[in-house]
Amino acid sequence: MTRGRIVATVVLAASILALGTSARAATCGNGPGGFEAWKQQFSGEARANGIGPTGINALMGANYATATINADRSLHSFKLSLDAFMVKRGAAAIVARGRSMRQSNAALFASIQQRYGVPPGPLIAIWGMESGFGTQRGNQNMLSSIATLAYDCRRPEYFTDQLYAALKLIDRGTLSASTRGSMHGELGQTQFLPKTMLEYGAGNLDTAAGALNSTANFLKAHGWRAGAGYQPGEPNFAAIEAWNAAQVYQKAIAIMGRQIDGE
Repeated sequence: MTRGRIVATVVLAASILALGTSARAATCGNGPGGFEAWKQQFSGEARANGIGPTGINALMGANYATATINADRSLHSFKLSLDAFMVKRGAAAIVARGRSMRQSNAALFASIQQRYGVPPGPLIAIWGMESGFGTQRGNQNMLSSIATLAYDCRRPEYFTDQLYAALKLIDRGTLSASTRGSMHGELGQTQFLPKTMLEYGAGNLDTAAGALNSTANFLKAHGWRAGAGYQPGEPNFAAIEAWNAAQVYQKAIAIMGRQIDGE
């Protein structure tokens, strides 16, 4: 065997070993019992993927979030009919207050529409639906929620991406180990997950201006066209679909947005 083939064989063997180690690492679980071991395993992967000491230390301090798991197993409202969903979510109240918010924040919404092409209605509908116009942003430890969902066997791939984003934001100082959010780690007045925040955040999500600009930035990045319609079957409805995968939610936002916009 030539020296080149020996080197190639050694490199290949090391690669196979590394892949095997990666495949065994951070094994998901269905209860709190394996969470601490999982954190140890995942921290090794995170270091190898560029997460710094601040993010790693924050991860090691995360706790298994039982409340998050309970909430994740109880997402029943998305299975309702559209009419029942809108009643449960208080659509009439969101529209009524949303019209008032549109008037009192006219300059902000005009600025957003000029920059991103997104009219007030759908933004206000999302704002009201997600956090009651900033009044219900959650009080769970964001990192514990995200880490628990990344560990849980139900959707580990999706929330592993969210966890990496959260750790990057913590490394940057944008978030901290004590940041509070909703049950699934959603943040701010329009409830961004960490990966969405990392990619589309355009300001402080805890302020109305920052959250609404960020939401408009997300919608524009997902194909929103200025002046086009956003009802089902119209060009901009696809951007609303990108915001939330639940069809009943998408249709509710479109309906409430149209009513707020006065169409």
